[in-house]
Amino acid sequence: MFNRQSYSAILIAIGLSFCTCQGAETDEQEQHSSTQNLTYMDSIIYGLVEGVTEFLPISSTGHLVIVSEFADLEGKDAKAALHAYLIVIQAGAILAVGLIYRKEIWSMLLGFLGMDPRGKRLGFNLIIAFLPAAAMGPFLDDLIESYLFGLLPIAAALFTGALFMHWAESRKKRVEGEYPAKAGKSLDDLTWTGSIFIGFLQCFAMWPGTSRSMMTIVGGYLVGLDRAKAAEFSFLLGLITLTAAAGYKCVTKWSLMSQHLAMGPVLLGCLVAGISAALAVFWLVGYLNKHGLGLFVWYRIILSFVVLALYFGL
Repeated sequence: MFNRQSYSAILIAIGLSFCTCQGAETDEQEQHSSTQNLTYMDSIIYGLVEGVTEFLPISSTGHLVIVSEFADLEGKDAKAALHAYLIVIQAGAILAVGLIYRKEIWSMLLGFLGMDPRGKRLGFNLIIAFLPAAAMGPFLDDLIESYLFGLLPIAAALFTGALFMHWAESRKKRVEGEYPAKAGKSLDDLTWTGSIFIGFLQCFAMWPGTSRSMMTIVGGYLVGLDRAKAAEFSFLLGLITLTAAAGYKCVTKWSLMSQHLAMGPVLLGCLVAGISAALAVFWLVGYLNKHGLGLFVWYRIILSFVVLALYFGL
């Protein structure tokens, strides 16, 4: 059953599992306490929420913050640890997408070695797209945690994001009807200017509830990518961005996260997140090609009102 200790314990543990290279260990007493407070059911719930929502345009962090509101955590350190966990838990989803797109990753590695021009171009574009978030993220991190990790900011981001997504989908359908050649570009057609534009849009997703996936898919729409290719670029960019965000949290919140550890639920949570993320990715690519983003527009609008009801205690 959910309680404040189990939520905090999941947070700390998954951060440690993602950063095993640090080699840190808690003392025997801390491990015993965390294991008591952390349940496998909690880790399954967090893993499902993260995995299903990470690559859909509905905001995984927003959903995790909403779920975490029921933890009723007390104390500044406990809340800070939980907020860090909401970033670090992405490890399972990162691994899943890395396996799905292993051919593209291998192509990029060969490209940087001068053996695959197409892979080099894709890798270069992904790095360009990552730079805006890399530059702005560390400076905005504390501000975001202080003011935007709450139900009201998330509700606002969900609603405004839905309107933006509706506009982008309508625009794409119009362009497809009038200028088909401009709306079906492949990743080979993506320029560095288009990549950095997508990267700037990704920065808005630092606001929980906005959705990194939504902003980057819409960015792909706006630069003329085919729907499936816009999603693919979003997934690949996510590998870089999410890995950097999770790593940053491990480094900056290490002393806080190292106070709690329960490896069994941690591994289970990562596994659940990875499997559910893989299924969500496969489903989303096929769905976008046939139906576009309309379903997610309505989902976000409805969820924003649900979050407002929770905020005002209705």
